[in-house]
Formats: sequence, C-alpha cells, structure tokens
Amino acid sequence: MADQGGSNHGIARTSRTRTEEQRQKDLERIKDYRALEDQVRAHAAKSDYSPDVFALTSKLLRLNPEYYTVWNVRRRCLISGLLSKPSPGSSPSKALPTSSPTATTTTSSAVSSSSLSTETPPAPESQTTGKSGTTAEEDQEKQQDQQNDQQILQKELHFTIPLLLESPKCYWIWSYRLWILKQVIERLPVPVARKIWEEELGLTSKMLLRDQRNFHAWGYRRHVVEQLESPELEGKSLVESEFEFTTKKIEQNLSNFSAWHSRSKLIPRLLDERNADDEARKAFFEEELGKIGEAINVGPDDQSLWYYHQFLMLNLVNFVGHPTITPAFTQEERVTYLRREIEGIQELLEDYDDAKLIYEALFDYTLYLCQLQERKPNEQEVKDLKGWLGSLKKLDPMRSGRWADLERDLGLRVTMEA
Repeated sequence: MADQGGSNHGIARTSRTRTEEQRQKDLERIKDYRALEDQVRAHAAKSDYSPDVFALTSKLLRLNPEYYTVWNVRRRCLISGLLSKPSPGSSPSKALPTSSPTATTTTSSAVSSSSLSTETPPAPESQTTGKSGTTAEEDQEKQQDQQNDQQILQKELHFTIPLLLESPKCYWIWSYRLWILKQVIERLPVPVARKIWEEELGLTSKMLLRDQRNFHAWGYRRHVVEQLESPELEGKSLVESEFEFTTKKIEQNLSNFSAWHSRSKLIPRLLDERNADDEARKAFFEEELGKIGEAINVGPDDQSLWYYHQFLMLNLVNFVGHPTITPAFTQEERVTYLRREIEGIQELLEDYDDAKLIYEALFDYTLYLCQLQERKPNEQEVKDLKGWLGSLKKLDPMRSGRWADLERDLGLRVTMEA
C-alpha cells in the first residue's frame, strides 16, 4: 500500500504482471486496509486516543507510512496519556539529578535489524502526590515520569526504523522522528537527551551508506547537527567533523550533490572557527578549486560538480555583503583566477565538445568576468558567447525558450549552423 518514496538512485523501477490469484489477494488486503483506516478515523473523530487506538496506528502505519493524518493521531495518543504531563517551566536537566547516559538503548544500532518490538508502550504508572508536598517526593515522582517517558520515546524511535528502511524518502517518517526527538529534549535530562541525539546522528550516517544521495537524510542530518551544537544539549561546534564527513562522501561518490551542497554551507563557519588568516584562506580556496577541477576533468557532464565550481566562482564575484572564502583578494587576483578557470574549461572542449554544461559554464563565467570588471563583453567575448549559445541551442533544444531569452537580453543574434 505504501508509496516507497521513490527508488534509490541508480536503481530502475521494475513492473510485474499479476495473476488472478494475486489480484484477489491484493483486493483482500485493500479491504482490510480500509477497515483499519475506518477504525482509526472513527476513534479520532470521537477524540479517543487510548492505547488501543495507538496500537491501531501502528498497524496502519506499517501498511502506509505516507498517511500523515495517522502520524498526527499517534502524536495525540502519546501526549494525551502515554507520556507524562510536563511541569510548566520546569527543565529536566536542572530539576533532577542526572541520569546515566549509558542507560539509553542505542537507536542507531537498530538499523541493521527490523525485528524490533513495536508493542504499545506502557502507560505511565499511577502518580501519587506526596501529602507533605516535600521536594524529595516531587523529585521521585518526576524521575519516574522521566524513566517512563524515556522508555516510550525510545520505543517510538525504534518503531520507525523498519519503516525508514523500507521507505527512506518518506517525509512523514523523518518528521515524526524529529518530533519524538524534540520530546526527548523537553522531557529528559541533558546527558540522556544528548546521547539519544548523538545516536540519531549515527543513524543518518548508516542511512547515507544505503543511499548516499538521499536528500531527506542529508537535510535531517543538518538539523540533528544543529541541535547537537545548541545550548539546549550543551553542545559545541561539529563543523570540522561534518566537513570531514562531506569529504568522505564525495570521495565515495563524486556525483553526490547533497554532499557538495553541505560542504558549501559549512565552509564559512569552518574558516571562521579556524581563525584562518588571508594566506590560509587563499590556500583553502586553491585546494578546493583543485579538488573540483580534477573531478570535472573526470565527469564534465555531472551537474553536481558544476554546482560546486560555480559556488567557488561566485566567491570571486559576489563577495560584498556575503560570506566569502577570500575576502582579502584584490580585484586583480579575482580576475586572474576567473580567467584561469575560463581558459581551463575551454580546453575541456577539445575532448568534450558535446558536453552542454561546459558551454553553460563558459557562458556564465564570461559574464561574471564582465560583471567583476564592470564592463560589457568585448568583441572576442561577444563572438565566444554567440558560439557557445549556438552550441547550447543544438545540444539542449528543450530549453530553447531560455536560450532565446539570453540571446535577447544580451543583444546577441545567433545563427544556427547546419
């Protein structure tokens, strides 16, 4: 029943012909699914969020994890009774003694197994308010609540793992995990909460081993890192380790657009936290330029490589009011680097004269050069721009409208050669 969130990169979808027997089995499954759906909806309409309804959501979500309304019903079941009622204004990390973080169950290790228990979490034990109202009694009660909450929340994280393995690009599963993790911060002591969030970072690493370009997992990972760095979890910067993570992923697969994108977002912080001086920044820029240049020589048709190369070129051009790798570059240095890259890319045409992305880069970078020098294209540049635009029209006729707009905006008249 579930939409599997798209096939993994590089894995083609396959179709199958069903027999009559298989068709009848599918019809029975649909009938059972509809009956289960009707049950959940009927209970939700009556605001019935009991443990029995919670168990029904487990069954339905295993069949269809894309059903976001059922995820919301599941949330309501948790906050309506299964989880404790948090005290207004109280902070678990301050109100109670610290629990041992080693007591947590390792969530990320469960990725390798889909046989985890997903039974209905036990409801919190009956709470008896101390007659004397002493702080010790209140603390004992809160500790019990935290233990119950921790058990329930970790079971919920375990529940979603088999679903993620089956549907790794299902937004609603990732969203629900994030909601559970927010409950972890709100309800558990900082050391315990941090341990669980660190395990979540390990989970994203394992998910990205299965599909290195899963953009859901990459976006989720960035959020997990942000939380681990936050004061709420007594965090510190992870920029160095995350930058190294992108390096590892790029070395495994040069076509990993998400890794290049994350790398570009990390660089400004990385250099600031390194307190990099002008020489260090220049060396870093040249190293990155060399890395991406070698990659483009191998795969000039790879759009993810050109994305990162353009990011580096824009550091030369749009450096005012924007985070930049080399703020101290002189105008002459910026022009020199840009000219060098244009010349190098032109050389690629000797071996790859049918690579559309090369022509696009030459076209864009020549205009960048004019922008940087605050001038219009000279006679030779106009000739080059016309030639590159003519090649783009031939190689990519589906975008004829875009090429016509560029031709009009720049006042170019390109004659298509036979």
